[in-house]
Amino acid sequence: MQATNSKYIGEPEGYADLAKVILAHLPQKRVFCFYGEMGAGKTTFIHYFCKALMVSDAISSPTYTLVNEYQTNQGRPVYHFDFYRIEEESEALQIGIYEYLDSGNYCLIEWPEKIQNLISNEYVSIAISIEGNGRRISY
Repeated sequence: MQATNSKYIGEPEGYADLAKVILAHLPQKRVFCFYGEMGAGKTTFIHYFCKALMVSDAISSPTYTLVNEYQTNQGRPVYHFDFYRIEEESEALQIGIYEYLDSGNYCLIEWPEKIQNLISNEYVSIAISIEGNGRRISY
């Protein structure tokens, strides 16, 4: 999905509201791919995104485990992936990436460019870039 909106969000205090807006505008979407350079704020934004989904678990980067599973307060799983450290797409296949993506649950993917061939066209692209004194988030 091409970026349809772009918002300048100073620092992370604007992330909570933006996460709610994105979810409200895209209620049927379940796969969200987060693009941005190291330190751009992908994990921080995913933290607020999970809060908007009513996740009560502690949110942390799954850099070494590749995937973290959180629970919403309705008991629905939310999957958070970080593919920064993988060398080949086959590593995502080994953890069962298709089962996650096809589950109908929210899948939040950091570094999706590492597994781009495995992701269908049914995803929302969220790009975070650092510009001046803040960040710009496009989706």
